[in-house]
Amino acid sequence: MEQGERYDALLIRRATGEPIQYITGETEFYGLPFLVTPDVLIPRPETEQLVEKVIELAVSLQSPRIVDVGTGSGAIAVSLADALKGHDFSRAETQQNDVGALVDVGTGSGAISVSLAHALKGHDFSRAETQQNDVGALAPAGRPSTTITATDLSAPALTIARENATRNQTTLRFLQGDLLTPVADEQFEIVVSNPPYVPDPDRPTLAVEVRDHEPALALFAGQDGLDIYRRLIPQAFAHLVPGGFLVLEIGYNQSPAIHDLLAVSGFQNIEFLPDLQQIPRVAVAQRP
Repeated sequence: MEQGERYDALLIRRATGEPIQYITGETEFYGLPFLVTPDVLIPRPETEQLVEKVIELAVSLQSPRIVDVGTGSGAIAVSLADALKGHDFSRAETQQNDVGALVDVGTGSGAISVSLAHALKGHDFSRAETQQNDVGALAPAGRPSTTITATDLSAPALTIARENATRNQTTLRFLQGDLLTPVADEQFEIVVSNPPYVPDPDRPTLAVEVRDHEPALALFAGQDGLDIYRRLIPQAFAHLVPGGFLVLEIGYNQSPAIHDLLAVSGFQNIEFLPDLQQIPRVAVAQRP
């Protein structure tokens, strides 16, 4: 096929509604390049706020264990691994105060310069002594580290996530299975997830790029969009250490129901962070 014919073929794909990210095979998220295929959801800019909140929490802890549930392309887990690589977790208490001075996530300002300063605070750019192992622990030699695990039910999605981890020079542990089943006997300081949350009846209202091309498994979650939350929230409570955090991305108008699900499961200190449109987008809760 000659260049002109290839170009025409690409135009036809786009004209049918196929997202440009699938046509080019890549997208950008949190300043990093990610491979994407129809096997994974295309990462959204709104999810960067979820990453920022987890970073804020992680740097206040010593050697936090983090699990990203339903990792898809690996955007959340890989971005966390990259941002936290080289961080000195032995200075956790000091860092917590420093981070609070850098950015107030609840304002939803989203200023690029503030986000960058927040994500890169304490980052070891030399990486000269950075050590990596096969379970995702990342830190300069002799320092406490973070361990990041990513799970997904989809084997093809995990293949893409592993490629993205390699592409961005991060080391994580990837496990296949439903929600937290792959880590049945483990506990974590932070559980994070951007699960499917679109109600099935909303399918006809979605843009053709989403409805006809992105994976339904990563989009839809029953009649009210809460099916995954109903299973994940109590699982997360059981897998969190006392004082641990659950951080979730949520859909439009879901915060009241999510609050109830969190409270019934025993979570405390529940808060919701708005996106740039002032829509509650990130739920944060703590196990007592």
